[in-house]
Amino acid sequence: MAKRDFYELLGVGKNASGEELKKAYRKLAMKHHPDRNPGDAKAEQKFKDLSEAYDVLRDEEKRAAYDRFGHAAFEQGGAGAGGFGFSGGGGFADIFDEMFGDIMGRRGGQRDTARGQDVRFNMEISLEEAFSGKKASITVPSSVSCKPCKGSGSKGGAAPSTCPSCKGAGRMRVQQGFFTVERTCPTCHGGGKVITDPCSKCGGSGRERKEKSLDVTIPPGVEEGTRIRLSGEGETGMQGAPPGDLYIFLAIKTHRIFQRDGANLFMHLPISMTKAALGGDMEVPTVDGGRVKVQITKGTQHGHRFRLKGKGMSVLRSVARGDMFLEAAVEVPVNLTDKQKMLLKEFESESDSRTYSPESSSFMDKVKDFLEDIAR
Repeated sequence: MAKRDFYELLGVGKNASGEELKKAYRKLAMKHHPDRNPGDAKAEQKFKDLSEAYDVLRDEEKRAAYDRFGHAAFEQGGAGAGGFGFSGGGGFADIFDEMFGDIMGRRGGQRDTARGQDVRFNMEISLEEAFSGKKASITVPSSVSCKPCKGSGSKGGAAPSTCPSCKGAGRMRVQQGFFTVERTCPTCHGGGKVITDPCSKCGGSGRERKEKSLDVTIPPGVEEGTRIRLSGEGETGMQGAPPGDLYIFLAIKTHRIFQRDGANLFMHLPISMTKAALGGDMEVPTVDGGRVKVQITKGTQHGHRFRLKGKGMSVLRSVARGDMFLEAAVEVPVNLTDKQKMLLKEFESESDSRTYSPESSSFMDKVKDFLEDIAR
């Protein structure tokens, strides 16, 4: 069966640049790679054809010969056969390694030893501490560099030896039928180095379990779920690899008086019936530990909200503050004495409900009109 045109196979034009060829091949090779399509003979053949096309077109001399003579340039005895031809066998692995080695972590022929793991630490603080910020000392269970071997994992701190299986490459090639498959070296696990005489203290890992104390600064204005990152304070990496990071997740304790919504604070403010009717001053606490006077206006109704500007929470990374809102809760008297009951009844009989209770009177008028409409 006649071969498909290489340009058509890669989905590019004849004037495609080297970068366009590379991009096209990369996309199609990932799609049809045998590892992603196990047991699919068509995908395997498509990958082979794509690799052959890219092997020819990426090389200027091969591409010029192909443009002039077509597939005949690489056939035995063809007009352009001298010195050309697709390498086959390991050639596929070479091309794939060139294209995807950076993705697989194989730059420079050796994979970096894995960095240490990140660590999460949950910390609970009060609302007052979230307002003002704080400095705290925390103890974190972690792994630290082993002192006897200085983190190398080898006895006495000696340098690890080159892996005898992969010769320091960190990976090995295994022939599987038509393809050469590259895998992480099972001896050194991709590091390229092995420890022949492990440290007796850490067993060759280069690290040991230990609690460490850290000083942490909590900035003013932090909220529930705020995450603070301490770079390099996580788990120590294996055999001298870089450490991970420490992430502190903050939780704010429930406050007995204030409720928070972002930078604003809300407070339930009980007010006696007489205070709400006659007005007066009330003193309320603030989150910074101070006190402020609030003017209760005459005739304050239940649910009325007072706003105290700038008396709320600190705003993270800002000098600004939110507001504090006081929601009036007018309290109806309970456990009245006989005299108090008599005074209230006297007050009721001498008062015009439309004057001292206009909302109630208006509602009753609406109810009356509603019932009359139904009766008609």
